[in-house]
Amino acid sequence: MSARKHTALPKAQILIEALPWLTRHNGKTVVIKFGGNAMVDEDLKAAFAQDVVFLRQAGLKPVVVHGGGPQISAQLDRHGLVSEFKAGLRVTTPEAMDVVRMVLAGQVQRELVGLLNQHGPLAVGMTGEDAHTISATQHRPLIDGELVDIGRVGEITAIDTGAIEALLGDGRIPVISSIARSTDDGHVYNVNADTAAAALAAALGAETLMVLTDVEGLYEDWPNSDDVISRLTATELEKLLPELSSGMVPKMEGCLFAVRNGVITARVIDGRVPHSILLEIFTDEGIGTMVVPDAPGVPDAPHAPHAPHPSEGGAAQ
Repeated sequence: MSARKHTALPKAQILIEALPWLTRHNGKTVVIKFGGNAMVDEDLKAAFAQDVVFLRQAGLKPVVVHGGGPQISAQLDRHGLVSEFKAGLRVTTPEAMDVVRMVLAGQVQRELVGLLNQHGPLAVGMTGEDAHTISATQHRPLIDGELVDIGRVGEITAIDTGAIEALLGDGRIPVISSIARSTDDGHVYNVNADTAAAALAAALGAETLMVLTDVEGLYEDWPNSDDVISRLTATELEKLLPELSSGMVPKMEGCLFAVRNGVITARVIDGRVPHSILLEIFTDEGIGTMVVPDAPGVPDAPHAPHAPHPSEGGAAQ
């Protein structure tokens, strides 16, 4: 009996530590950008699915948004399609867009939905095309002072949350591929997944945006130091943006957009750590970098969604 008590007590303490967070987050929407190593490592994928289901069973409303850079590159190679990049963005021909759509909606999303549904009839896959969830226009980057046509790379113009809210109301977990249709020309566009997750978090009035990355968070003085900034305000982040590496720019711009448009916290967390989502939401320590709105009285500059930037997800795919 005493041995049993001894092994059970730490478990009870862990659950009790989570109680204030369970109470605080109950009923709240959390948008999670799934990407990086967590997308390709089998154990991390399984842990991610467990975390998302745990959030749902704990009374939260998780929404998952994903890209799929590595999987798209592999499939383009198989089809003999050469990847050309301009301004860090993949030139996406109509043929390449067919592959992008097939991989995101037919491979990455299906696998994630399958992992989530091992735990019950929970996940429903959709793309930004469904029910006009994400609308976009063609993104033309400025290169040497000129706007350049790089094909089917999209810039978000509108979000309609109706289908997502209906699924959440039914207790489901929406899993959304970052593809959008244009109302201008009817074409389908590849949208940066970090940007899409931030736009959806703002439109849904989410409490939290969580972006999985392959680093511990935002470093204070990289590469001289590996100290991670654990918390910073919107204005503090805005000042740092010009110094960031290209892969972090869309993630941190997404966090900035989210907290300036009603999301209470935006977090960049290390997707290489198993159960990083639960550690971030339900423990005292937390991990990664948290971005919060400026304190009342600090002017919040108007901030429009940025065009997609190079990263491992979305428009750079």
